[in-house]
Order: sequence, then structure tokens, then C-alpha cells
Amino acid sequence: MLLLYSFKLIKHFMNSKKVYVAYTGGTIGMKPSDKGFIPESGYFSQQISSLPELASPDMPAFEIHEYDNLIDSSNITPEDWYRISQDIESRFDEFDGFVVLHGTDTMAYTASALSFMLEDLSKPVIVTGSQIPWSQIRTDARDNLITSLLLAGNYDIPEVGLYFHNRLYRGNRARKLDASGFHAFQSPNFPAIAEVGTKITVNEELLLTEPAQRLKIQKISPPKVIILSLFPGFPAELLENVFSSDIQGLVLMTYGMGNAPCNDKKLLDLLGQASKQGVVIVNCTQCYKGSVDMSGYETGHGLLDAGVISGFDMTPEATLTKLSYLLSSDCTVEEIKQKMQLNLRGELTN
Repeated sequence: MLLLYSFKLIKHFMNSKKVYVAYTGGTIGMKPSDKGFIPESGYFSQQISSLPELASPDMPAFEIHEYDNLIDSSNITPEDWYRISQDIESRFDEFDGFVVLHGTDTMAYTASALSFMLEDLSKPVIVTGSQIPWSQIRTDARDNLITSLLLAGNYDIPEVGLYFHNRLYRGNRARKLDASGFHAFQSPNFPAIAEVGTKITVNEELLLTEPAQRLKIQKISPPKVIILSLFPGFPAELLENVFSSDIQGLVLMTYGMGNAPCNDKKLLDLLGQASKQGVVIVNCTQCYKGSVDMSGYETGHGLLDAGVISGFDMTPEATLTKLSYLLSSDCTVEEIKQKMQLNLRGELTN
């Protein structure tokens, strides 16, 4: 990836830590214009260069690389995830931690994807952004960036995190909750791995174990995976159309603890046929919080008998990116089904 703009802040203070900042785009760096907020090359890097807090001796040194084509996060693709991963890998030995500046709309997808793609990660990778651009007086961007730099530079957090509004969440456990509020993200089934107030408190007992192997990355190919949500009166014919296409995986959003209509024989037959033909079907709950347990009710047993596997308490974002990651590997279908139900990066509790 070509990186056009580079801003480097090197300090000779007691804090000798160095953080690499990948500025991919998003609201955080946008500039006001007659047509609303827009990205502009060089604008954000110039804006932050004058912030006195970033020159504090308590701050790590950092280098920011602005991507040549700033990405609105609604346009993010697996190819962009791979470029971000390559960027981190290429500078991995030079820096103590990494911050990825990103738009909020698909931030949870990117944080989840990076958690799987960055195999054997031994340093912090903190994904953050803001709800209001840096240029505005009431912005949340300053706190999110400053705290992310402190977390990435000063703490041993060997995993991908998502930092927003005083909380650092495990990246593959976070979901966007609020379209406009500052407390935009939450982690429904796992505690925050760090809480920020007058002090920064890292819950070290929650962190992943630092790996002994060297970092490597695996590309996620454009996934042939879809997410489909059940609703009362859901027509089985929709599944017929879905399975007639060339898909490899289906994330099925079901009711409650993983339930679906047990009296719809056509729906269950279609799921069973697709599973036998090698489509990996993962059951996720539509509920914001909680876990799938298909053994609890008859309406769940029907899915279990059809070959649907449990997504346990994974978020839809983590389920989609994990399934895409495994389908991009050399695993067999049976191996993928097994690994989808195993805790690979702290993404599920079973």
C-alpha cells in the first residue's frame, strides 16, 4: 500500500516507547466543507501536530501514516483488512504498539477481522476513532486518540482491542450500540479489558496469553458468507434462493437461545441438505446479550439435527469474520466446523 503522508513525533524523554498509527480514514480526521465533513489528504496529520498533549513526556513517541485513499468505513473490504495487517506486520519490529484509526460504522468488523488475521500477536493493536471529527470543539477524538496511544505504548496487551469512550474492549467482543452517542460501543458478553477514569486500570486476568511464536498474517479472501435473520413468517423459499447461489457459509440469526420454527419442515430440510453439501451454518442469537444453547428447546433441537453448529456467545461481527478467516484457510469443512466452536482469540465462551 502506498502511504502518501507521514507525520513523525520523536521525543527524547524518559518514555522511550514508540507507537505506529495507521490512519485509514473515518470521521476522526474529516474536514468541514460546504458538502459536510469530507476526508482530505494531510489535513488530520497537520491538525494533531499542534496538540500540546501529544508532546507531553508521559506520551509515547509515535509515527502516523496516512493511507493514500482514506476509507469511509462503510466502504471497507477484506482487501483493506489485509492491507492494514500487512502495514502492521511490516513495522512490527520497530514499534511497541499500534493504533488503527478507523470509521465507527464497521469498526467492530475490522477489530474482529484483525484479531483472527494477526496470528500470534504479541503487542497491542488498538482500533479507535470518533463520533465527532477532530476539528470540532466538542469532539471525542482527542481522548480516544490520546488514551489509545497510552494503552498501545505503555501496556502489555497482546491482542486486538477496540477503545472508545473510557473503555478498551476485546476487539472481537465489541459491537456498535449507538449511532450518535459517545458511548458508542459495548461488549455484551465479556468485560472491558481496560477501564479509564482518573487512572487506567487494565484487567490483566482477562488478557490473552502472549504467544511464543512470531507474528504472521493470514488473508481473508472475499467471503462467500451471508448473514440471514429469521422473523415470524420467514419463508423457506428465501433459503432456497440463498443455497442455490455459490455460498460457503451462513450465519443464521435466530431467536432467544438459538431457536427456529420446528414445525417448518421445508426450512429444516433445506438447512440439512445445505449442511450435508458442505455449507457451514452457524447459529447466532438475535439477542444483544447471551449465548446459543440448541439443546434447551425443541425449536433448537431441530437446527442441531439439521447440522447447524453453535455460535455460542459470539457477536455477529466475530462470527462472520471468523468463518471467513477459516474458509480462507486450508482447513476442511469438518475442521472449520470444529474450530468455529473453539475459542481461538477469546471470541467466545463455551
